[in-house]
This record gives sequence, structure tokens and C-alpha cells, in this order.
Amino acid sequence: MSTPEHYMARAIQLAERGLYTTDPNPRVGCVLVKNDRIIAEGWHMRAGEGHAEVNALYQAGSEAHGADCYVTLEPCSHFGRTPPCVDALINANVKRVFVAMTDPNPIVSGAGLRRLEQAGIEVHAGILASQSEKLNPGFCQRMRIGRPFIRSKLAMSLDGRTAMASGESKWITGPQARNDVQKLRARSSGILTGIGTILTDDPLLNVRPQQGDVEWYPAGHKVRQPLRIVVDGQMRIPADARLLSQDKVLLATAVDKPSPKNTDMVLLPGDGDIIDLNALMAVLAQREINELMVEAGGVLNGALLKAGLIDELVIYMAPKIMGDMARGVFHLPGMETMAQNISLHVTDMRAIGQDWRITATPQYNEKF
Repeated sequence: MSTPEHYMARAIQLAERGLYTTDPNPRVGCVLVKNDRIIAEGWHMRAGEGHAEVNALYQAGSEAHGADCYVTLEPCSHFGRTPPCVDALINANVKRVFVAMTDPNPIVSGAGLRRLEQAGIEVHAGILASQSEKLNPGFCQRMRIGRPFIRSKLAMSLDGRTAMASGESKWITGPQARNDVQKLRARSSGILTGIGTILTDDPLLNVRPQQGDVEWYPAGHKVRQPLRIVVDGQMRIPADARLLSQDKVLLATAVDKPSPKNTDMVLLPGDGDIIDLNALMAVLAQREINELMVEAGGVLNGALLKAGLIDELVIYMAPKIMGDMARGVFHLPGMETMAQNISLHVTDMRAIGQDWRITATPQYNEKF
């Protein structure tokens, strides 16, 4: 006989199918089991469409009566874009519900489980909870503390340089690493950059899933483009910047000036080109930005790191030497002693083509 962990692991696999498509909703998977046999599976595909539980119940039909439900996130108990999933489970007369993690929103956490118990359904929570949370770091953090999960992508040489002194940076890493970056963009709610990067590189910062040798984006799904956000304290963005030719861009600025076409503007406290980053994160949370990807230069990355806002670094390191005149990864004025250093906890390291991808979390030091 299979264990609850076995079925929940399958539900987590199903949830991963929504990695690039569910935003701003969480990625959720569901398995219905009867007589130690999976009778139906479901996962949330995109916002506004059926949730994982509803999709699995539809597949099971009347056979859902008396079944066990394994779901990676507490079933919703409120009306949003779709009706409450707890009502669907109650109406289907399932026998037991196994949940990986409760709703991270402290206002409603546990409400769905209580509704199920009041209806006479046996409830078990906390099965593979940490694995489930890894699916939705941004959604969980936004619900708990009101800001996105911030992931900074960095491409650098072996000697820690991101561009030549002239600003030239194409290409530090190889095509496999650049295709891998597309996956990070696709799972993100927004992409943040600074005005310096716009003026130097004129990037598009969009998702291009066919770049590289492998087609990895889910077949049949229209590519969801993350919101592009530019920190432009003095409103210096050129009207002909390439990213303005795509979907609308959010400009975070400290000056009340007319903004170019195809932009929204948010006016925030600031000094020069750096604005109040904590205030910006609160605005982005209100806009349902879950995972925020940073693709910027040393100034903005340094400011985010100094503010303790970067949750994860994804570093693509190329086997190249660019020399001490080239630009560094972080601009961190004031860091002068070893006691001020910021250590990194490496969570993953693997080869991507000829480059190495290092995933790490900063261990912030209050002395800096």
C-alpha cells in the first residue's frame, strides 16, 4: 500500500506543470485516490481557470464519492476568480483530504480545513510541506510579509566581472545558460532593472521560449510575459527604448514628470536614480507580483543587497577572465572590513553548457 507521501509527491509533480502559467495564482496539484489507486489528477493551469481540486473532481466524476484527496495547498474557502474549492470537495463527498501546506495568508489560513472538518471530512495537513512551499516562494512571501520573493540573476566571469569598462557584456555566458535564463523569466511575475542597464544595453527583457535548442514552454499555452519594471529615479528613459515597444512598462521614479507612451508611473521617495526600494516592493506586492527577477547592474543590485531585499542569487559563471578594469557584480560603498562581508549559503551548483550556475541565499550581516 502506498503512503500519503507517495501520493503527495505525485501532486507536487502535477503542480510543477503550472510553473510558467499560473501567475499570480500559486502552483497547485491534486490527486484523488480510491482503494489505493489514483482515479483522477488535476493541476491549476492559469488564473481564472479551474483550480487543481476542481479539475481532478471533474475528471473523477461520481467516482470521487468516498475518495481521498491529496492537494499541495489548502483548498480555498472564499470566492475569487472561481468558486471555493472546499465547496466542490464537500459536494463531491470525498472521505479524507490530505494537505501539504496551509494557506500562507494569515487572514484565512486554516479556514478551508475547518470548513472541511465541519462537513465531517477527515483532514490531515503538513505532508511534504517544505517541498510544496518551494513551488511558490513568491506567493507565500507576498501573503506573509507583503513583498515579492526577489531573485537576482547575475552573469559574470570567473573573476567576478559583469561587463567591460565600456559596458560591453555580450556575451559573457553561452547559449545554454542564456536559454536557462528564459526559464527564470517565464516563472517570474515581474522583471526589475535599472535605468543604467536600459541606457547601456537597451534590452527587451521578455520571455522568448524558443531561444536555444530545446522547446520547454508548455505546448498550447500563450506565452505569459512578466511585468517589466524600471527603476528610473530621474525619468531618463528614452522614448525609443526597445522594451517600450512591447507590453506596458512600470517606471519607478522620484520625479513627477510626464512618462513616455506605453508606461505606467509610480512616484516614490528617492534621491538621484535610486528610489525607496522597500516602498517599491510594497507597490509590487499590491500588483500581485509574486516572484521578482532582477536583471540589473552593480548599482541596483548593490542597493537591493544592502537593503536586505535579495532572497536568492542565481549566478551564471563563465570560464572567462575579464580583468580588473571590468565592472563588478555589486556596487557596495561602505563595505571596508571582513566583518561587514555578506556570506552566501549555496543551495545548488550545476553545469549549464560550458558555464556554472550557482544558486545561493544571502546571509545578511547587520554590521554592514
